[in-house]
Amino acid sequence: MFLSVFDLFKVGIGPSSSHTMGPMVAAARFLDQLRAAPFRAHGLRASLHGSLAFTGKGHASDRAVILGLAGFTPETMDAAAAEAALAGIARTRIITPDGLGPLSFDPERDLVFDYGPPLPGHANGMILMATDAQGDVIARETYYSIGGGFVLTEGELASRAAEGRSDAAAAVPYPFATAAEMLAMAAGSGLSIAAMKRANERTRRSEAEIAAGLARIWQVMADCMDRGLAAGGTLPGGLNVRRRAHGIHQSLLAERGMNLAPPHVVNDWLSAYAMAVNEENAAGGQVVTAPTNGAAGVVPAVIRYWLDHVPGASAAGVGDFLLTAAAIGGLVKHNASISGAECGCQAEVGSAAAMAAGGLCAVMGGTPAQVENAAEIALEHHLGMTCDPVKGLVQVPCIERNGLGAIKAVSAASLSLRGDGVHLVPLDAAIETMRQTGRDMSEKYKETSLGGLAVNVPNC
Repeated sequence: MFLSVFDLFKVGIGPSSSHTMGPMVAAARFLDQLRAAPFRAHGLRASLHGSLAFTGKGHASDRAVILGLAGFTPETMDAAAAEAALAGIARTRIITPDGLGPLSFDPERDLVFDYGPPLPGHANGMILMATDAQGDVIARETYYSIGGGFVLTEGELASRAAEGRSDAAAAVPYPFATAAEMLAMAAGSGLSIAAMKRANERTRRSEAEIAAGLARIWQVMADCMDRGLAAGGTLPGGLNVRRRAHGIHQSLLAERGMNLAPPHVVNDWLSAYAMAVNEENAAGGQVVTAPTNGAAGVVPAVIRYWLDHVPGASAAGVGDFLLTAAAIGGLVKHNASISGAECGCQAEVGSAAAMAAGGLCAVMGGTPAQVENAAEIALEHHLGMTCDPVKGLVQVPCIERNGLGAIKAVSAASLSLRGDGVHLVPLDAAIETMRQTGRDMSEKYKETSLGGLAVNVPNC
């Protein structure tokens, strides 16, 4: 099994990797299909299903589809240009993507939120259609946004299910598909998890490209965090949630050097770092999926904690942190899910905490067995966590939840480093338990805003 670190950590936009980035990516893919078609389309239509319908407004899924059909992509989107494009499409009811000419599209009529049964392949389903001059459908494709910005067509999803694996097979030196295989290969090779992951990456990219890519991932994460720590005000969406990371950070800075703060205040630093990222995500800013937008704050918060608060930390180790975290995240995605709409928040913040715990353990000198133990502790203690965003917004409980996920990740790494890596519950068992729990979880607790906090907190 091979899943690149650059697939798991993707630069994109908030507020959701599965509900914002995924639909935008799907729309871009549909445009490519039309460009290759032998006919000329005259109009476009779209329908959102399942979780994409129920929480689509709060996650800006409608805006994402329209912008994707207009030619925007998550990694390069300019916010001002996007707003101008949306206003123009609403006014003219015309979309003009490169290479296709003007296409009729009325956002009020041609984009449908279908609140009926979800499509059969996944909770996050959408159908994109092209029409001829008479309005008849001449091209149609079903897409599923499966978490973390990953998108599959209906056919691709069926092929994956038939093959019994979540990612294409790849000829790599260390093709571990389970944590047990990962540990066996580490023991046999004498390499760290990061070194094995780096060797796998070298089958796709040069060492220089890997280094530059990892540096960019961390730079985007750090920039996002810095913007969040500097920004105040209220988040968009109608809940009137105040940004808190800036105020918390300022108070922590003021206390520095006063010898008055109790030791547990380090948890506030972690929370401020994580909340800063997720407040930026909630505002639609640029973030890195880690492994999703809804859980984007955990990994960067733990890296920042390590760099700024742990003696002996060095920025030279950030690449190994990310590679180790990606190895853990790849196992979770391959054997279970990183989608809140599929398995609840255990698949998002739980996965992120496992990734961060493994990464921190590795850069603090942990053995592969201790890394696996750290990831297992973090994931085990998120099992059963539901995804119940109030008003469908990635704000409550998501922002604070990232802070607590970061705290759990640090605690898990610390506990594992106090041991020798021998423990009762394997990471593979925790991942399988998460998958089974997600399968059994009521749909109202899986990113539909039909249960939990979403119905017990006033949405105004």
